[in-house]
Amino acid sequence: MPDTKKLTRAEQKARRPVQILDAAFEEFVERGYVATRVEDIATRIGVTKGTIYVYFETKEQLFEAMIRHISGPLENLLASANELKGTATERLQQNIELIYDLIINDRKLRELMRFVIAEGSRFPQIVDRHHDIFIDPLERQMQSLIDEGVKLGEFRQAPAAFCDAVVAPAIAFLFFKLLFDERRTLDKASYVNAHMDLVLHGLLERR
Repeated sequence: MPDTKKLTRAEQKARRPVQILDAAFEEFVERGYVATRVEDIATRIGVTKGTIYVYFETKEQLFEAMIRHISGPLENLLASANELKGTATERLQQNIELIYDLIINDRKLRELMRFVIAEGSRFPQIVDRHHDIFIDPLERQMQSLIDEGVKLGEFRQAPAAFCDAVVAPAIAFLFFKLLFDERRTLDKASYVNAHMDLVLHGLLERR
């Protein structure tokens, strides 16, 4: 990360919103929404509380912007999934691998999921918008891929051809990571292979 002392005032100002959102994420995750104070976020990055309000008028507005900011990797996941090549079966396998890589490698996204689960009931409209913007497109992309496989004759037209069921083991893996962190580990390779085996035996057209 560049030394902010070497940046011009204009460069520091341009970086400020991202610094605020990163600091807000750490404070919200550590303390929870109610206990987090705007002045604590400001102190974390060495600015005044008034500086925060220049960019975000309310704490709730800051909270929603923080969720959008940390959710950026979900947009990258969608872009990567749309660029996959190969048969429907190959792309589905690659897509599932991308999901696991994101769960394992992106600590901020994992912590955001923990926070949304814990605090989301306070802000159902914000959580619903997050789902509409970030989760729904991923589900539609996955379902479209499965439907394509059915149309091409690779997959069966069966109850298993349902994206939520296909992704469910990855969500279970995420919850395991949230609950146990590094205290307990799952063999990722074995887990993913088992997931693939279940999915493909459920989906592949029997010949």
